[in-house]
Amino acid sequence: MKTNNDKKEIQEDKKEIIDSLKKVANKLRIDVIDMIYNAGSGHPGGSLSAADIITVLYFHFLNIDPKNPQWADRDRFIMSKGHACPIWYAALAEKGYFDKSHLGTLRKINSILQGHPDMKKTPGIDMTTGSLGNGLGVGVGMALAAKLKGKLYYSYILIGCAEHNEGVLWEAALAAAKFKLDNIIAIIDYNKLQLDGYNDEVMPIEPLANKWIAFGWNVLQINGHEIDQIINAIETAKNTKGLPTVIIADTIKGKGVSYMEDKCSWHGKAPSKEEYEQAMKELTG
Repeated sequence: MKTNNDKKEIQEDKKEIIDSLKKVANKLRIDVIDMIYNAGSGHPGGSLSAADIITVLYFHFLNIDPKNPQWADRDRFIMSKGHACPIWYAALAEKGYFDKSHLGTLRKINSILQGHPDMKKTPGIDMTTGSLGNGLGVGVGMALAAKLKGKLYYSYILIGCAEHNEGVLWEAALAAAKFKLDNIIAIIDYNKLQLDGYNDEVMPIEPLANKWIAFGWNVLQINGHEIDQIINAIETAKNTKGLPTVIIADTIKGKGVSYMEDKCSWHGKAPSKEEYEQAMKELTG
């Protein structure tokens, strides 16, 4: 039986972990703004909305080895919304997959950091992505391979809102349920916006949770900017047996930079010098 002191220590340890992850997430957001400003192009909105999710995955959960990116037993991560790769690159650099000096070469000729992730150029990238809707299918293949080979690794897939407009995503969802892939965890960066408007204006996808339930998935809904909720959801997903889990993470596009938040216009453009300075002031202040 745990004593009050034991419980207090557990709470203090958890708070320390959460505070540490918040600092990492903020650092990654700073790196994203730096990268996109220096490149003169990129996708800040969806990168910032996914920052907390990526942080929890890479600095708390993923069983990976930066010194051995192709380790056969590593957990797999696929960023299906490939345009948000700046936040992924920032995490990979912070984790030690490559030197941080590469962050300043985003979208430059001969850079290892392309505008969309390329598994042949960047250490730590498990799958090339960019064409929306395809990431889940690849993740299903990886998870099924693990089952067939008796491997224990998990497949994590980050999905964007607009990907629900793609039929191939729903085909993959059906397959995951059919094969009872409890080693796959899909996380939806549900910021409600896509390239040219709100989901509800372009192609409504609600009731989203009910759709995934109907497709045979275990569905969890959280605030995608609350570190403790992200941790708890992934732990619950890993303890769920016999069916795949999708975590619908409510997020804010451009989270962390006031003038970018919930603005469709920041889907894919770089800040000006004045906007860059304001963003840095907000993130470092």
